[in-house]
Amino acid sequence: MKLLYDLKDKPKINRIIMFAIQQMLAVLAATIAVPLIVGNGLTPAAAMFGAGVGTITYLLLTRLKSPVFVGSSFAFIKSMLAAFAGGVSMSLGWLGLIIGAIFAGLVYVIIGVVIKFVGVNWLNKIMPAVVIGPTVAIIGLSLAGTAISDLLKGDVMRTVTEYAVSVENGVPNIIENVGSQMVGSKWIALLCGFVTLAVTMLCSTYGKKTIKLIPFIIGILSGYAVAAIFTAIGNACQVDALKIIDFSVFSRYMLADGVTIKTFISLPDLIFIKAFSSVKELSWGYVLTIFIAYVPVAFVAFAEHIADHKNLSTIIGHDLLKEPGLHNTLFGDGVGSAVGAFFGGCPNTTYGEAVACVALTGNASVITIFATAISCILASFITPFVAFIDSIPPCVMGGVCIALYGFIAVSGLKMVQSVDLDNNKNLFVVSTILIVGIGGLELTIGTVTLTEVAVALILGILVNIMLSKKPKQQER
Repeated sequence: MKLLYDLKDKPKINRIIMFAIQQMLAVLAATIAVPLIVGNGLTPAAAMFGAGVGTITYLLLTRLKSPVFVGSSFAFIKSMLAAFAGGVSMSLGWLGLIIGAIFAGLVYVIIGVVIKFVGVNWLNKIMPAVVIGPTVAIIGLSLAGTAISDLLKGDVMRTVTEYAVSVENGVPNIIENVGSQMVGSKWIALLCGFVTLAVTMLCSTYGKKTIKLIPFIIGILSGYAVAAIFTAIGNACQVDALKIIDFSVFSRYMLADGVTIKTFISLPDLIFIKAFSSVKELSWGYVLTIFIAYVPVAFVAFAEHIADHKNLSTIIGHDLLKEPGLHNTLFGDGVGSAVGAFFGGCPNTTYGEAVACVALTGNASVITIFATAISCILASFITPFVAFIDSIPPCVMGGVCIALYGFIAVSGLKMVQSVDLDNNKNLFVVSTILIVGIGGLELTIGTVTLTEVAVALILGILVNIMLSKKPKQQER
């Protein structure tokens, strides 16, 4: 594709700022989701800080030659939860997160060292376009369900109390169950999501100058504004169906202790500050548990690392596996992941959303990614901004993610354009990857879960190898 800005280009400062904010909005929804899922004291602000520092580490180790943003990895969620299993203290669990990320990072570094000495030609042989193209498409398609699920959700919850009656020894006993239920009509949520998507598409296709450069920012703000109007009417008229945005997020972040300096600026809860107070609680058994939980998952994430970088290479017309080299991108991802977890607790990984953002805007300038990382670090201290990010309803992000995930899928399919699908071998490889990936085949081996992307890639490689053997010539 034709790039607006190449790797070494430096846009004007005002454009750099706008591009950085756009990239940040595209990746932060996923980045802050991981700590919210894991819980145990992890915070979105710390994850933002960790993602920013991890990305800077990646960029430096790749010599500013790869426009990649790294953020919280969903692949390691079960590994992170294992750090808190067995009733360990929160500080020991935080230390476990740091140790686990170091283990995972070492896997990347070791593989990188091997690749540095043996090269990447072997990789191109086992993962040619016929394998990597549909695998990249699966990365986008596997996220389609998440985008559509979010498209139908608001962000307002209400407490629901249910009563049941049980009889014991002839005596009735009333059982009270307190739970939560999401309010807000799916039709209103769908409308907000479609407004986000429509504005994003229109700005990207027909926008002029600045508007064309920042379609995600305008799309998200437009969808948020529509959702805010419906929510305001719902609050005023006490109509739950219209409530989409949970504005109480702002009071939780900004007014928990009244109006103080923390209302505007606050230090993220960086986990290393308390984690090392529990060093005396460490045991070899606990370290082994962390090792088993993290290391196998790192090999799964390695496959997605390759797919993301091959995808980005196709988009920018520059083979990142050769320059700066796969070994350097692995060093950057591995060390950056460990550094990010040191601050935020979450191992980092390359983000498809960031790759899609490059594809959609035509901006591959590495300085923009560097500015995005700095912005994440600075924004993690700004309480209102963190609250705003957390308040963006799923339906709005679902709308913009239809475009983001779709671009990932389409970029993968474009790689297949050069493949001869009249050849049965290629046809079987592509069809196997697509059906296994779209079908969602996941395999759990012990404590390790191979995602549908990893399973599809492995099967695609095996099918390609099996069918690549040249048949012996038949005797006459």
